[in-house]
Amino acid sequence: MAGLRRDADGCAPAGAPYGMLRHGLRTGVVRWLLERVPTPRRNPFTLGYLAVVGATTTFAGLADPELVQRLQEASSSDGHNLLQHPVRALVLSGFWVAGEVWMPYLWGFAFTLAPLERKVGPARAAAVFAAGHVAATLLSQGVVILAVETGRMAPEAMDHLDIGVSYGVLACLGAVAGLLSWPGRLLALGGAGLMIAEQIASDKDVVTAVGHPAAVLTGVALWRWLRRIERRPPRSRTATVGAAPARGGARVRTAR
Repeated sequence: MAGLRRDADGCAPAGAPYGMLRHGLRTGVVRWLLERVPTPRRNPFTLGYLAVVGATTTFAGLADPELVQRLQEASSSDGHNLLQHPVRALVLSGFWVAGEVWMPYLWGFAFTLAPLERKVGPARAAAVFAAGHVAATLLSQGVVILAVETGRMAPEAMDHLDIGVSYGVLACLGAVAGLLSWPGRLLALGGAGLMIAEQIASDKDVVTAVGHPAAVLTGVALWRWLRRIERRPPRSRTATVGAAPARGGARVRTAR
């Protein structure tokens, strides 16, 4: 092999190709990992949203509890707020996390929203996130409103705090599964199904039981749209190689 050091007899030292193979595997794995680390250039929406959620979580931990409660109640997408202030409730409810711990959402974004954004771009990833958040919120709270109207649930159910980013994260999980190979797709959807089943069994909450499966199915419903975008060839900004020069000194047209 070219570039290998040789001994006095002109032979390559024993084990050198295997050492180079190990080095190549190590550098390949490192490169693969670095290409998937979120950066401001590759994942502006993911990192920007994480910054907002991190700021609201920090504020919730440091500010006066009564003030935090009032702000979260005003941002909640519960049935009462959806009937009176639907736009405000749908938008602001996605800027808080349910609980005081922010780190699990960092991993959730890293394994769902970030890879989706790398594949389809920030605008379309944001559209998937928003679609899952809105669709799952409306469906789950619609069930609550209907149950209250028919007398199957107490009226207080329409005032239960409903905030968080889980609908958007699960929608991105369902969406990115459609861009994976069949084994990866089954693993992603199977893991989501097991997690949702465990939550339903432990929480016994109507909103969770309806909203989380609805969010995943919203992402699955967008598979065809996302695959069409992923397969679209990128625009070339270089001039066509070997093209004949234009007459009259005109510039060569670039392929777009």
